[in-house]
Amino acid sequence: MDLLGPVEIRNLADKLDLRPTKRLGQNFVIDGGTVRRIVRVAEVGPDDVVIEVGPGLGSLTLALLASARHVVAVEIDPVLAAQLPVTVAGRGLSEKLTVVGADALRIGADDLSGYLPTALVANLPYNVAVPVVLHLLEALPSLRKSLVMVQAEVADRLAAAPGSKVYGVPSVKAAWYADVRRAGPVGRTVFWPVPNVDSGLVSLTRREPPATSATREQVFAVIDAAFAQRRKTLRAALSTWAGSPSAAETALRAAGVDPSARGEQLDITAFTRIAENTP
Repeated sequence: MDLLGPVEIRNLADKLDLRPTKRLGQNFVIDGGTVRRIVRVAEVGPDDVVIEVGPGLGSLTLALLASARHVVAVEIDPVLAAQLPVTVAGRGLSEKLTVVGADALRIGADDLSGYLPTALVANLPYNVAVPVVLHLLEALPSLRKSLVMVQAEVADRLAAAPGSKVYGVPSVKAAWYADVRRAGPVGRTVFWPVPNVDSGLVSLTRREPPATSATREQVFAVIDAAFAQRRKTLRAALSTWAGSPSAAETALRAAGVDPSARGEQLDITAFTRIAENTP
């Protein structure tokens, strides 16, 4: 597969009069070895329908098309969305690509031209990475696996375990949907323009949510409340959610959770037990 290198990327950018913007988090991958590695680590195969968010100029898209059955590329920038089919057509892979010009935070299964993605593989804009991952896991139950490239700090948060200093809302909510792990670092020089932060790969393997009588919304409300004031004990942090500190303590004790504990000490199943005891 003939991938896009640094020269091709810059030529395309010049042709489109493209100036990558921080607002859209545009940092384009210019290293063929990196995109091949992403496809390999993601374990994309000939049966997979891949959803790619923010394909940009198509570096990763071309590598995915070489391995997947089909790629649905979701691109919010209309100029880039119009160019991608042209780039792909030049390599004879048009029948394997569908481009959806939309905001990934607003799409659902009905917006993907009848395709049911089995894998999410993407170089995600740093500023919306967590919301995009959580939204797509909820909106697309067909997703069985995901591999996303995000800012290293975001990767750490998503994959953090209870007790870690960076364990928080992203960690717990992602754990509702999937087993999450760090899948390796990514250097800065594989991007254009070169970002001022390091990046990392995060792997998410779908599993069933914890068995609970509480709804996802109820569980996530407890998570949000617990980390809104993460330095406080759960008795204090959940007082507004429960209606009072004493009501919070009652719910916590009923869930088998120490009221003096903090949110960062609990795993997803503990949060589900608290939600089951919603006042």
